[in-house]
Amino acid sequence: MSSCIFCAVVAGTAPGRIVYSDDDVVGFLDIRPVTRGHTLLVPRIHSAGLDDLDPAVGAALFAAGHRVASALKAGPMAADGVNLALNDGRAAFQTVFHTHLHVVPRHEGDKLSFAKGLVVRRDPNPDETADLVRASLEAAG
Repeated sequence: MSSCIFCAVVAGTAPGRIVYSDDDVVGFLDIRPVTRGHTLLVPRIHSAGLDDLDPAVGAALFAAGHRVASALKAGPMAADGVNLALNDGRAAFQTVFHTHLHVVPRHEGDKLSFAKGLVVRRDPNPDETADLVRASLEAAG
């Protein structure tokens, strides 16, 4: 889909800090992160939402989410937990209509900084964060 920003990131025609890639899914840092390391996982094949998402691609999307979440907890990001979220439809706060899974690292006692992140949504050093996420994935194998 030519007007989809996530399709453009997948195609390499729009910028994105890519941290994960396999045959079905591409992962990149959210440009408005709630927490440091907030990663978006998108299917390579466009689907606007769950209604037109091939179930096999959805399974691959969640498998990638599991892998990234595990790596964020075990690797240099040292997350204590992870939120996985998929917003499906405008009423569910979906703003980019290409199915995507949010992988949001969490740390013990981060409720105040998490709430602040929902408002501020910026990472002061996204290149360093992308390196940390990649290192976490490499360490996880």
